[in-house]
Amino acid sequence: MIQSWSPALCRRHHLEISFAFGPLMQTLQVRSLSAWVGLALLLVASGATAQTSDLGSSDPRPLADQEPITPIPSPPASDSRKLALGERLFGDPRLSGDGKLACSSCHDLRTNGANRISADVAHDGSKLPFNTLTIFNAALNFRLNWEGNYRALGAHAESSLENPVNMRTSVDEVLGKLNADPETVKLFRAAYGHPPDRTSFLDALVTFERSLLTPGSRFDRWLGGDASALSVKEQDGYQLFKSLGCSSCHQGANVGGNLFERQGIFRPLVAAKPEIVRVPSLRNVATTPPYFHDGSAATLEEAVRRMAASQLDRTLSDQQVDSIAAFLQTLTGTYRGAPVVGAQR
Repeated sequence: MIQSWSPALCRRHHLEISFAFGPLMQTLQVRSLSAWVGLALLLVASGATAQTSDLGSSDPRPLADQEPITPIPSPPASDSRKLALGERLFGDPRLSGDGKLACSSCHDLRTNGANRISADVAHDGSKLPFNTLTIFNAALNFRLNWEGNYRALGAHAESSLENPVNMRTSVDEVLGKLNADPETVKLFRAAYGHPPDRTSFLDALVTFERSLLTPGSRFDRWLGGDASALSVKEQDGYQLFKSLGCSSCHQGANVGGNLFERQGIFRPLVAAKPEIVRVPSLRNVATTPPYFHDGSAATLEEAVRRMAASQLDRTLSDQQVDSIAAFLQTLTGTYRGAPVVGAQR
């Protein structure tokens, strides 16, 4: 690191050197002092030039590389036969024990990839403990479920099948049904070269779920350089989102989904446990009410206000809430060319 030297500091060092070396240095005092002063002036001039250059320069990186949020990537390339088979299985009620539920029963791909109720209902009529998360962009999360207790889509799918209050079946039971259907066996042979087995069954589901990405949001277009994609109000909302600290947890391609956080840091956020949750993605968040793992926030504005108070110890004005909500609405992407929309009650 280059250290700046003032003339006074140069003189002090010169005197110290003179004192140490005595008469030998006396003959060099004037010449040495001049050299030190010249060096100091050169360094000062260089620093001023660098500072002026920094103030006038702009970051050459693309906007997407400068922001805490990055665009949704394109869906990964996949075998079209496996993809079609996975989609067929996703909507197949034979994946539930009583043949009444499919994956799409709770994860509606025609709307927001979830539903609009605070908690789904179990087979016995009781409410499930967690608000259903959207399946859209789930493949981008580092953990799955509110508790983040699954690392892989295949393990999560198998767990959902075996859950007694969910699909209430097993992979082996499902395979028995699929292998009894000549048409399904034909599709598996075409995609995998053999009849349905555990590996190919789960792979087909995972292949489809990995395709459920929603690129094309207005915010992503703005990140890509389209300055007209966001209004001034929406851009102000994004700047407030960052300055308050929201982007500390909600960042990356999925605007969340990549870490755990304790809920209710400064004051209670929700009454229900767990205290530690996997941070949810904010992609398509304007389409996925109600909010929080217990579904207790009915509107986006209520969720913003409560989060600011509980997680950041900030009381937001109506204008600030409205501004952040406006930004969050720009995170709505598209699925198969159509904007993601909210589910109907």
